[in-house]
Amino acid sequence: MSTVADRATAPVGPAPVGPPQTAPVAPVVARPVSVADRLNAYLSLTKPRIVELLLVTTVPAMLLGQRGVPPLGLVAVVLCGGSLAAAAANALNCYIDRDIDELMRRTSRRPLPAHTVSPRSALVFGLALAVISTVVMAVFTNWLATGLTVAAIAYYDLVYTMWLKRTTPQNTVWGGICGAMPVLIGWAAVTGSLALPAWVMFGIVFFWQPPHFYALAIKFKDDYARAGIPMLPVVASPRRVGVETVAYTWLMVLTSLALWPLGLGWVYGVPAVMVGGLFLVEAHRMFGRIRRDEPVRPMRLFHWSTTYLTIVFVAIAVDALIRT
Repeated sequence: MSTVADRATAPVGPAPVGPPQTAPVAPVVARPVSVADRLNAYLSLTKPRIVELLLVTTVPAMLLGQRGVPPLGLVAVVLCGGSLAAAAANALNCYIDRDIDELMRRTSRRPLPAHTVSPRSALVFGLALAVISTVVMAVFTNWLATGLTVAAIAYYDLVYTMWLKRTTPQNTVWGGICGAMPVLIGWAAVTGSLALPAWVMFGIVFFWQPPHFYALAIKFKDDYARAGIPMLPVVASPRRVGVETVAYTWLMVLTSLALWPLGLGWVYGVPAVMVGGLFLVEAHRMFGRIRRDEPVRPMRLFHWSTTYLTIVFVAIAVDALIRT
């Protein structure tokens, strides 16, 4: 998940999208690779920042499902298994996307385009992590949590990466399913079932994903167009992107408020209202700039969206603990 500095300008309309180009953005110069570089490359394949964000949603779901503090051993196992599963999905994503990563400036320095890790090694690494994560979850949690873990890996790599991402501008929306799965996994690990609060938390993350990634796609629209990826900002008008960003932000905030009466109190409700309001202001502000044909700063919304999700789920955790 990129956190590059914000130098975005206003979108100028749909960019042409077609088959990926065949030449990399810049020639890659082969150089000796040290052990430290290789270890860092394998770590990079797992996309640690994405893993961190997924775990932010898992623990609060466990606390709310337990209505208190779950056994610490179970928390540790779910965090370990979840981290390995997310790392596996990300590594396999890097293997599948190695052709388009080579064409995009934002991703051209990833381990496979940079030839720090071979495609075969990345594939073996990702599959090994997937197997280990599945075994960990199967041995120490329950079959529902394990099945959801396997489904999340399969959906992200087989459905999203191999199909949705390359074929439809709705890839960001439906890709949100795998991003929201850690909530269900955490809840299932402590309860052995899925209840309404778990699905509402799932909805928060699901509706959060489009405004979060639309902002990133606006920033790197030319990159996605060069790689032939039909992200919405590439194939649709800036106004359409702005409208969808605002719409999904409203759905996200309303869903977050729907969680309030399901066993949570003011410790959750007040922060949810405040940060949800700020998110709406930022989304409407970006849309207003698009409508006025002014320079857009999409990374403001991107960075704020990460802060929003963290605050909301920390509030869930704190409220669950206090009410217990």
